[in-house]
Amino acid sequence: MSENIQRYKIEAPAIPTGNVYMFTTDFGVRYEVRFGRKQDNFLWATIVFGVLNEEYEGEEYVVTNKGDVYRVMATISDIVKIYMEQHPNVNTYEFCGEPNKNTPADEPTTRTKLYIRYLDYIFGPGWDREIIGNRVIVSKIKK
Repeated sequence: MSENIQRYKIEAPAIPTGNVYMFTTDFGVRYEVRFGRKQDNFLWATIVFGVLNEEYEGEEYVVTNKGDVYRVMATISDIVKIYMEQHPNVNTYEFCGEPNKNTPADEPTTRTKLYIRYLDYIFGPGWDREIIGNRVIVSKIKK
């Protein structure tokens, strides 16, 4: 899907198995991509990413409308792949788009639908997906 799209330079965590990655766009927008682990299931990671710039008043899920959504998503996709390489035993990933008042709670938002478009590129065969309202859970198929 995004093989020909140029990526932003990824700032990996100091420790290769760390959980926070960053990158800055050509427009000066700084993104953070964070992986959190569930306390009751260490093999389940939640993916959260957003904007860090103060000009967006701390609204990390802001829509920046800079025209680089494909480049941003390609960069985030690469970060997820890097994390997966560093954490091969993680068997479930979860993410959701920021809820909004225009989308019913039991349906994916426009942002979540955008994320869903990248699932096959990131995870490929061997992974199942489940969409629950605005949440997406991707799990490794057990052999």
